[in-house]
Amino acid sequence: MKFVQPIRDPVKLTSIQKYLKDQNHRNYILFQIGINTGFRISDILPIKVMDVKGTHITIREQKTGKEKKVLIRKTLRKDLDAYISGKLDDEYLFPSRNKEGSRKPHPISRSMAYKIVRDAAAEFGLTEIGTHSMRKTFGHNFYTKKRDIVLLMDLFNHTEEKVTLRYVGILQDTLDDALEDVEL
Repeated sequence: MKFVQPIRDPVKLTSIQKYLKDQNHRNYILFQIGINTGFRISDILPIKVMDVKGTHITIREQKTGKEKKVLIRKTLRKDLDAYISGKLDDEYLFPSRNKEGSRKPHPISRSMAYKIVRDAAAEFGLTEIGTHSMRKTFGHNFYTKKRDIVLLMDLFNHTEEKVTLRYVGILQDTLDDALEDVEL
């Protein structure tokens, strides 16, 4: 498995958001939920319309079996309200575009989500990007703004600070900054 990076550059992050919004609203909402909740892609894909109608999105993490509840903040709420307007409560938020009558409704696959994120990032010259980059981007931005590693560890269910800092790319950023001035 390839190690992916968070999207660190806020200008590129905004560009990817705009690109996805212009291309496909479903894919934009997928990305928005990923970067605003820190959920894993395996927990995002099965979300249904009814799951995003309240003040929080509550999931049971597939990896850990733990319940996770995340506040839907203003911008995401506005985006979700526009996206779910007219949809039924039991519809998947990210439905696959399967042919009519081929099988019961289901969400897009993890590989399709990966392609969506990877292709959007490639438009802006980003490599080492995958679906897990959304979760890492959330973590990187959370830590950069709040500087609260303990809270971030709790959000990610990590037990060690070093693991969390490496996971969201802060450890590498810190090493790069420290080495910048030590050229011989």
